[in-house]
Amino acid sequence: MYGLMQDVGLTVDRILDHAGAWYPAREIVSREIDGSVSRSDYATLHADAKRVSNALAAAGIAPGDRVATMGWNGARHLAAWFGTTNMGAVLHTLNPRLFPEQIAYIANHAGDRLLFADPACAPLIDALLAAAPSIETVVYLCAPHDLPVTAHRAVAFDAWIDGHGTDATWGAFDERQACGLCYTSGTTGNPKGVLYSHRSNYLHTMLTLQADALALSQRDSILLVVPMYHANAWGVVYSAPAVGAKLVLPGQKMDGTSIYRQIEDEGVTFSAAVPTVWQGLLQHLRATGDRFSTLKRVVIGGSAVPESLVRGFQDDYGVEVIQGWGMTETSPLATLSTPTADVMAQPYDEQVRRKAMQGRLMCGLELKLADDEGRRLPHDGKTAGRLLIKGPTITSGYFGGEGGDVLDDEGFFDTGDVSTIDADGYMQITDRAKDIVKSGGEWISSIEIENIATGHPAVAIAAVIGVHHPKWDERPILLVQKAPDADCCKDDVLSYLDGKIAKWWMPDDVVLVDSIPLGATGKIDKKLIRQRMADYRLPGV
Repeated sequence: MYGLMQDVGLTVDRILDHAGAWYPAREIVSREIDGSVSRSDYATLHADAKRVSNALAAAGIAPGDRVATMGWNGARHLAAWFGTTNMGAVLHTLNPRLFPEQIAYIANHAGDRLLFADPACAPLIDALLAAAPSIETVVYLCAPHDLPVTAHRAVAFDAWIDGHGTDATWGAFDERQACGLCYTSGTTGNPKGVLYSHRSNYLHTMLTLQADALALSQRDSILLVVPMYHANAWGVVYSAPAVGAKLVLPGQKMDGTSIYRQIEDEGVTFSAAVPTVWQGLLQHLRATGDRFSTLKRVVIGGSAVPESLVRGFQDDYGVEVIQGWGMTETSPLATLSTPTADVMAQPYDEQVRRKAMQGRLMCGLELKLADDEGRRLPHDGKTAGRLLIKGPTITSGYFGGEGGDVLDDEGFFDTGDVSTIDADGYMQITDRAKDIVKSGGEWISSIEIENIATGHPAVAIAAVIGVHHPKWDERPILLVQKAPDADCCKDDVLSYLDGKIAKWWMPDDVVLVDSIPLGATGKIDKKLIRQRMADYRLPGV
């Protein structure tokens, strides 16, 4: 027996239709190329997205065609995004921080036909067009007077949509139709494309709005720091308009001072970004003595969050920190460290310890731990195993069949992370499978050492890698990038770690470096670190 309910497709055009109809005057604030701030609203976004759909159709773009964007977080980018997805084309976000060769590979693999680009990306475009002949048109996300001088023919966004009407057909296609395409960072091998459906993006939006997830509402003012080219901006690109929240888009200015100013100027209550962004903001606050007047909570993800960062925001500035975990293949959010009632009843130090974990699973998803033979492992908080995930927002394969069959016999996707899950359901990543240090047959968590080391006041960024040892196979070494104007030495760091980790986990060396390389999404680039340290030898070995 079937239920007697209306069969309405879960397509993302319904999200912007809702925002335009029910929150038309809710503000969208966007930083422009020259640093000035422009103001619009959801009614304007809705109308501009309709014009984009009509302009795309006039350019010969049809449902299923891939349309790329390469840009920062701004109102025009948002209009291009929804104008593409809502008419049935596939929105493909390109990361401008990747190497040009990677960008060209991804654009070719996706078969992009049209490119929306930020003017700041113009130097990359000439080389890209030569290497990606499928791109027929470049539309710069700017007004005509800001159109960059380039060797290729291009048009300004404002002029391109001018004259197109606001009556365009959205939706009216299967909810399983492709909606967005985002490529993995390609730390091993070529990047692989994750192809989201309208249904998966819609369901992910509903999951993130749970009170124990992002808990967004119309009363929030959201500073969207996490880039739109990074896995749907963690889904906030959809969840903000779904509830009619004020949306603040920072453009390229991601430094601590600029972020603080926007938080205060726009009454921001919520924001989301990677740890390096928040560390920069904390440095600004400590250097200036500035305080927050409206900010209530921040979601931090992309890499493990040190306990010192959680305490820095909560203890010193009264801002709640929620750690989120996910990956491109999981749409991306899957777990969050929102405390349960039992955790809230425990001492504060225990609450902070749980917040420094990757958290509990959102409703509708499944997690399991398995050993290398695929056998399930217990959720006892001690046994570490490969982390696998399953659900309607999890990839079932990669675009173009890359990577082959990626699911196990039970339909779970292997995340590549090594984790524990405790009896309360809190998951904690101990390492990436490819990054874990295996010493004398035992695992050493590079992430845990890094998080503790970052608590040293003189340490800005810490990274642990394993290096060859003739007896133990591998031993950990710790690379340290000092905080600005700070001073420390190897013995200082080792003394700080002493007693906080097991003796046999203690790094065999501490290497002070000018900078620790970050990848295109703000994560520590351990592949590059290993390349740079290829000739390194342990002291006395």
